Amino acid sequence: MTLKRRFLAFVPLTVITILFLTSCASKKEIVYFQNASDYETIKSNNSHTNKFKIDDVLSIHISTLDPEASLPFNLFKGSEEGGIAPEQVDYIIDKNGEIEFPVLGAVKIAGLSPEETKEMLKQKLSDYLVNPIINIRLKNFTVTVLGEVNRPGTYSVLGEQITVLEAIGLANDLTIKGKRENVMVIRDFNGTKVYNRLDLTKKETLNSPVYYLTQNDVVYVEPNKSAVTSSALDNRASIWVSIASVLITSTVLIITRN
Repeated sequence: MTLKRRFLAFVPLTVITILFLTSCASKKEIVYFQNASDYETIKSNNSHTNKFKIDDVLSIHISTLDPEASLPFNLFKGSEEGGIAPEQVDYIIDKNGEIEFPVLGAVKIAGLSPEETKEMLKQKLSDYLVNPIINIRLKNFTVTVLGEVNRPGTYSVLGEQITVLEAIGLANDLTIKGKRENVMVIRDFNGTKVYNRLDLTKKETLNSPVYYLTQNDVVYVEPNKSAVTSSALDNRASIWVSIASVLITSTVLIITRN
């Protein structure tokens, strides 16, 4: 075989080899819950209840059969002038874990669940109201999803709970380059950060203590080896272009001379 033919055979073979090595992916790196069998029943051991944290924003409304009696326990801003209804004031949990509640004064609720807060307020209000109805809503329940997902960002949660899978769904799922066996959940407990990792390729994730997210949790999806390799190749793009130019120029010269 002549030098020209050997060179021309070598170039496409090299290109194909590079493409194969950088594009192949294992099924084990992509598929969720791989060890779950068909029709398998998994009983969750999670007993998740959200707890209020410092800096949470709450809407608390007190009502009774006598609206006049419950009026002092609800704060509003604005007036009814011009047909515009006044807006109820929200409560922010301060650094001491307390809110300043009308008539009752400082009330500590950080660390309590919504149901525990309702029961505590009912007891404190029993001296003033008969069978008060208490509605509590957490208004700053958001989760942030970052990293190798299709739509990273911060998302508001309308209900009282959300799972890590639902949060990933809001972010339009992981990209093909997301590392499914090493998803990190960063949780803040009143200034203390706690880091937990999930393996989405295993069914045991459903029983993880961070499977249910709490307000202001951050979900971070790490890039897999393919993404890291791709990034490294992108950084060396100019080198590859130079090599390709040399190969093309050499090929043209060989063809021309022969």
